[in-house]
Amino acid sequence: MPSPLQNVRQTSGRISDPALHSNLQQPNPLLVVISGPSGVGKDAVVKRMQERAFPFSFVVTATSRPPREGEKHGLDYFFISKQDFEDLLARGEFIEHALVYGQHYGVPKDQIRRALASRQDAVMRVDVQGAATVRHLLPDAVLIFLLAESEEELLNRLRTRKTESAENLQRRIDMLHEELRRVPEFDYVVINRTGQLDHSVDQIAAIIQAEKCRTRQRVIQL
Repeated sequence: MPSPLQNVRQTSGRISDPALHSNLQQPNPLLVVISGPSGVGKDAVVKRMQERAFPFSFVVTATSRPPREGEKHGLDYFFISKQDFEDLLARGEFIEHALVYGQHYGVPKDQIRRALASRQDAVMRVDVQGAATVRHLLPDAVLIFLLAESEEELLNRLRTRKTESAENLQRRIDMLHEELRRVPEFDYVVINRTGQLDHSVDQIAAIIQAEKCRTRQRVIQL
C-alpha cells in the first residue's frame, strides 16, 4: 500500500516542502458556527466558553429585539433599533441576517474579518436558517448543531424559560421539526444534555482542536 507521504519529499527526516510544513505548524483560523433549535442552549454554551476563557473571538449578533432579563448589550447581543438595523442591512454590513418571529437578527461582517486577520478562530451562534446562509456563503465554515437529549426535554426548556408570548412559543414549537430535518447539513452534532453544559463545551473544544489537525485546512475568505 502506498505511503500517505509518498508525494512528500523528505531530507534528513524533515519535510522538505516549506509551505506544507508552515501550514501544519500554523493552521488556518476557523469560523465556527454553533446552531440548533430554540431552547437548545446556544447562548448558554457560548457564554460558558467565554467564562472558561477559550482563546476564540466571539462574534456578537445584532438584534432589534429588546434584551431579556440578565442580557447585556455588547456581550450577549448588540441591541439596536429596527431602523438602525435596517440601515446597516442596506449598507451590506451583515454576513447573514434573518427576520425571526418579527425581530431582526444579523451577524456583523467586521467582527469576523478582524478575528481572522489576527489569526483568531471566530465563534458565532445563529439559528438554523442563519447557519444555512453561512454555509452557502462560506463553505469552509465549521457547522455544529446542538441538540437536547430528547424532543420532550427541548419542549420543556422552551416552556419553562417563560421569555416568549404564547403565540411566539407556538411558532418555535411548530418550527422545531423543520429545524431537526436540517441536521444532515451540519458537520457535527453535540448533545447538550441538561446539567452537562461543561461536557458540551468540552466536545466543541475537541471538534475545534481536531479541525486544526486536518491535512486539508479550511479557508475562510470574507
